[in-house]
Order: sequence, then C-alpha cells, then structure tokens
Amino acid sequence: MSKKPIFHFEISERKFLLKLFDILFALLSLTIVGIIFQFDYFRINSDTWTWTLVFIVYLSFFGNVFELYDLQKADRFDSVLKNVLLTTSLTVLFYMLTPLLTPSLPENRLQIIFFFLSVAISLLIWRSLYISLISSPRFYKRVLVVGDSFDIKLIAESLQKADPNYFVVGYINTDETLKTDIAREDLLRFEVEELVQTVKDEHISEIVVTSAFQRGLMLPLYNQLSKLQKQGFSIRDYSQVYEEITQRIPVQNVDKDFYRYFPFSRNHQNKFYLLAFRSFDILVSIVGILVGVILSPFIITGNLIANRGKTFYFQERVGKNGEVFKIVKLRTMNKDAEISGPQFAQKKDLRVTKFGRFLRRSRLDEIPQFYNVLLGDMSLIGPRPERPVFVDELSELIPFYDTRHIIKPGLTGWAQVMANYGDCYDDSLEKLQYDLYYIKHRGIFLDLSILLKTFSTVLFFRGQ
Repeated sequence: MSKKPIFHFEISERKFLLKLFDILFALLSLTIVGIIFQFDYFRINSDTWTWTLVFIVYLSFFGNVFELYDLQKADRFDSVLKNVLLTTSLTVLFYMLTPLLTPSLPENRLQIIFFFLSVAISLLIWRSLYISLISSPRFYKRVLVVGDSFDIKLIAESLQKADPNYFVVGYINTDETLKTDIAREDLLRFEVEELVQTVKDEHISEIVVTSAFQRGLMLPLYNQLSKLQKQGFSIRDYSQVYEEITQRIPVQNVDKDFYRYFPFSRNHQNKFYLLAFRSFDILVSIVGILVGVILSPFIITGNLIANRGKTFYFQERVGKNGEVFKIVKLRTMNKDAEISGPQFAQKKDLRVTKFGRFLRRSRLDEIPQFYNVLLGDMSLIGPRPERPVFVDELSELIPFYDTRHIIKPGLTGWAQVMANYGDCYDDSLEKLQYDLYYIKHRGIFLDLSILLKTFSTVLFFRGQ
C-alpha cells in the first residue's frame, strides 16, 4: 500500500458522495438514453420536475433500506450488485405505481426495461468507480495511536472494522512498564522521541491519544503534540474517535468520570419530542395489533402443528427506571426450554423450534409486544428489555449497565439493528455501547435511521 495518501474522505463525506453520485449518474444515464433512443417515459425539464423529484425520493429511500450507504458493504462488489438490483427494482416499481406523480405507462413497454437498465447500469458503473478509486488505499486515513493504557490490536481492529478506510499504522507506548503484546506485524511501534519525524515519514494524518489518566503525556510528548497541533495537525481523543466511527460509547474505557463524557440527549426533557414519540408509539402499536389479529389464524395454526403448546406466554422484564413489567411474547422455544433455569438465548439455540425460528427470523414473534407499547411499558424504539436475573448479573460485570434503564425499553433499537446476537459478555457489552449511543444522541433523525434499518432487517429476514 502506498504510504502517501492523496487525502481522506470522512465517513459523512463518503456517504454524501455515494448518495449524490447515485442520483447524478442515474439522471445522466436516463437523459442520455432518452436522447439516443427517443425515450419519452422519463424526461427532465421544467414541466416534469415533479417526476425527477419523485424519482430521487424513491431512489434515496430504497437505497437506505437496501443498505447502499453502508460503508462496510459499499466497498464489496458482491454486496453492491445485490443491493443495487433490489434498490433499482423497487424504485422502478413504485415509480410505475404512482401515476398521479409520475408519467403514465408508455405504450411501448420496452421503455420500462430501458428505464430499469439505465438506472441499474449507471449505479453499478459509479459504484465500481467508488470501489476502485475512493475506497482504495490512496484515500485511507493513516493514524498513529499514542497512550499509556490500551490494547493496540483491539483498537486497530475495532476502528478498521467500523471504517475500512481508517488505517492504524502503528503506536507509541508511553508507559515503559506496560508490555504491549500484539500478533500483527503491520502494526509498527515507534518511540516518543520519534513522534514528529514519524508523522512525516509515515504520512500520518491523525494522532489518536488513548491515555486514560493522562499520566503518559509526559512533557517531551506534550511539547511535540503541542507543536503539531499549532501546525493544524489533527490530534483527537480515542473516546471521541471511537464514538464517531463505531457509533458506540466506549464505556469500558471510561473511568469514574463517565458522566463528563456522556451528556444525555436534551430530547429526554423535550416535551414536544416526547409527545410526538408517544403519539407515534400509540399509532404504530394499534396498526401492529391489527396486523397481528389478521395473521393470528396462520400463527396459531403453525404453533399447534409445529410448537404444540401455548401460543403466548408472559415473562418479567426490566423497564424504565428499573421497574419490572410483564412482556407478552409468542412462544418460539420448546415447552421445557428453561427447566434447568434461565439461560441467555443463543444464535443457533437448539431450544428454538423450527416454526419458532421462522417467527424470530421474520420478527413476527415480536408482534404481541405492540400491546406493551400501547400500555406504555415499552416504546417502539429503545434498548431491548432484559430479564431481571440477567440485569443483576450484567450490572455486576459491565460498568454503567443500569444507565440503559433511564428510558423506556423498545421493540427495536440502535443495538438491535447494529450489534451481534447477544449470547455472551462481549456481545452484551457491545449492545450496551450501542444503547448508550442512542441515549446520548436520541432524536428524530436517529429514530428514522433505526426504523429504516429495522425495515431492512425484516426484508432480509435477519431477525434473531
């Protein structure tokens, strides 16, 4: 990999580029095809501006639903190909189904095929350019980690997993008593005295400071960092970088001053937001219950045949402010699933029946919980409610675990759409990090993002 990057696009900049050029390439392709083939189904002029606007809305919406702007998938052509075809198919379909806002179907139906192919091929061309150019090493951000208390391997892997273009070159360990054992030859170790020269030689574009108690920032290092900062060089705190890139709170790296680093979202006291949020909860829960009633004959029949037991059951969960309530669930496990006591559900849990697995994958098992949302025990969005016995265990093991109970638990949430299946300590810690990120940044745009990602989870049958 070339050591000297051209420059680096931040996460928000890359997402903006993807969205902008998706639209530009698609519109340019439709314009060219229209001119060459006398294609009149879609025209861009002052009289048909609504057609263009509706097309852009559909393309942007389904691009989000089918994860075209997920940076971990945007640099893999196999994922891009599938997501582009799905996005294009739904965009064209909905464009055809709204004739009051879009043109009437043409007499020559071949124009529909031209329409589809123009959009799909143009998106694939642009995404191929993105993978080969913008997502290439020449645009990586080269980073040096400096501190006295860190696991460099874990830091490098977690940051690069969240952002493939964030490349950790190496580290400077400021605590000589701490031996950093790593198994990656590509992570280089440098000395404090070499900092300024290392920045030049390795073409470092950012320094990340991970010193937990600041004791590692001795005077020689501080002077060099100060010199670099005066030159406009980017020097940032690890907690800030971790939160920005992974969209999680690194609670395991924060000491007793946690609440200094974790300001709560003002929306927790915003009466207009809370009123709108509760109104939305009530509206969606009523619709969800009606859908459940319509699907109940199928679910009950499937349960009688495949599960052979009670369809519904109640279970205690911990809600807002630590209050315990009873959640309503569709039974997905064998009748004697917990004969030996409560257990964490696992990804491939043998206690789950075949029909129960279908209910989980399709998220149909969560329909009865709309009743809890209607009652006010839960919200549509929030941390998933956990059982009291597990809350007690995890509160002993994980710092600030009880903080997730300052808001109502949710039917879906940031952790549910972003984290792995929670069947161990590490997964529970990761989910807590996402839950705390939601609590810190709670707002209408994050709520909408969660709803879109939940929609994607249901469509791709990724329920757990």
